[in-house]
Amino acid sequence: MAGIETTAGRLDRTNSLLKEALLQHLRKPGRIEAAELGFRMTRAEEATEVSCHVLDPLVVAIIQGKKRSIYGSEEIRYGEKQCIVTGVEFPSATRIVEASPAKPYLAVSMLLDPVIIAELLTTMPAVDLAGSVHKGLTVAASDPAVLDAFLRLTDTISDPVRQSVLAPMIIREIHYRLLSGPFGNQLKMIHTNGSQSNQVAQAVTWLKEHYNEPFDVIKLAEQNNMAPSTFHRHFRQLTTLSPLQYQKRLRLYEAQRLMLAEHKDASTAGYSVGYESLTQFNREYKRMFGAPPRQDVQRILAG
Repeated sequence: MAGIETTAGRLDRTNSLLKEALLQHLRKPGRIEAAELGFRMTRAEEATEVSCHVLDPLVVAIIQGKKRSIYGSEEIRYGEKQCIVTGVEFPSATRIVEASPAKPYLAVSMLLDPVIIAELLTTMPAVDLAGSVHKGLTVAASDPAVLDAFLRLTDTISDPVRQSVLAPMIIREIHYRLLSGPFGNQLKMIHTNGSQSNQVAQAVTWLKEHYNEPFDVIKLAEQNNMAPSTFHRHFRQLTTLSPLQYQKRLRLYEAQRLMLAEHKDASTAGYSVGYESLTQFNREYKRMFGAPPRQDVQRILAG
């Protein structure tokens, strides 16, 4: 019927409005963060080198440009009018692959709040606890309603009064819309006590908090009420990595950060993240990043 806007049309319109808002807030490359909201706006005008970090659960909406990321063991390419949602902590290596001064990369992101999710789940139908474990990361076309909420959240950033009054409601709305859309099933499973996804997610959080400590996979499985083989299978389904691979990724990413951001030498960084053998650290670091620690850091700093 004439006059009725299609979903695709609404997505195009909302994405365009959000693009205009970001360009107004971000006059030059950089970021604007509202740390108390877990909200970030980003602008980049050139492709970037790979950046390694561990992502907390969050939603990212690409408004313009393209990005390439490795989450766990899988490579993902995504761009304009797409959203990515991570339900658990993910080791991530990302780079912007399409950006220019004429057409900058633009994105918004927001950390997911487990308290808000838990509260919202009490108002929604219960999930099937026997449901299977899926990958804890989803990429899908952006929901126009989510982008509209991000647009309204962006508009509060320059006004402290509006931000304090309106932002909490908008953030809650974004969580609700994510739970109600294509990202919802896995988010619900991860945050529902007793589900296998929730049990594995707890193990993921434990590993992130204790990445520099030795651990026993069998004991970690028992701690989360699973047989070791079941735990191992579900852990890989959720994160795409085995528990030991996950720990190794956390250690190596943190070691690289210590050398780059805190100027630690390779041996100090290796021992700090839990390696007892510097030879093993150097070997695994080179396998991960393609060069020994010192050479890799020098390359990054020179670039």
